Amino acid sequence: MTSERLARLKAVLERRQPDLTVLLENVHKPHNFSAILRTCDAVGVLEAHAVTPTGSLKRHHAASGGSGKWVGVRAHRSLASALAALRREGLRILAAHLRPDARDFREEDYTRPTAVLLGQERLGVSAEAEAACDGFVRIPMLGFVGSLNVSVAAALILFEAQRQRGAAGLYDRPRLDPETARRQLFEWAYPELAAYCRDHGLAFPRLDEAGEMLDAVPGPR
Repeated sequence: MTSERLARLKAVLERRQPDLTVLLENVHKPHNFSAILRTCDAVGVLEAHAVTPTGSLKRHHAASGGSGKWVGVRAHRSLASALAALRREGLRILAAHLRPDARDFREEDYTRPTAVLLGQERLGVSAEAEAACDGFVRIPMLGFVGSLNVSVAAALILFEAQRQRGAAGLYDRPRLDPETARRQLFEWAYPELAAYCRDHGLAFPRLDEAGEMLDAVPGPR
């Protein structure tokens, strides 16, 4: 672990936003899924959520540019379980959805704890999701096309969220609780060892100020 790499990891970690995320409802094309993760990383999303009945997630690494290493993804087998998890964290759910009462996405306040729900490529937001959301946003279209690609829509909305949060100073100080920050730093610094610890139910070793491990990990590495 070089001092430069450790400093870079800490600098990015200090800008992560625990109360801004996306919920992908059956977004099934790997290039869209991974492009959205790439945007999540760019705007400081800590963890994304995805509804996938099979429980499996595919990522198109050419699109993600490795962002899958930096943005966690929590998979949910049902929309109901995903919504319940987000509400337990105090997030409101805004769906990108074309309906008469949808607001221009630039008029929403993304400094509030927010999860942006994005529907499946062909079918969009489901009726179940529409009934459960707290609000709806739309991207104004002036041409013949009625909607944008889901990853493009996600990028526009998330970068508006970044703009607002930047103006409000939400990137100017660390916003993760110390334990979450400690675990995330270890995940990024030692991904293979972190996976080993998770698989074997072991606590992550503590790190010193230089990023070196203070505790031994039992078993093979």
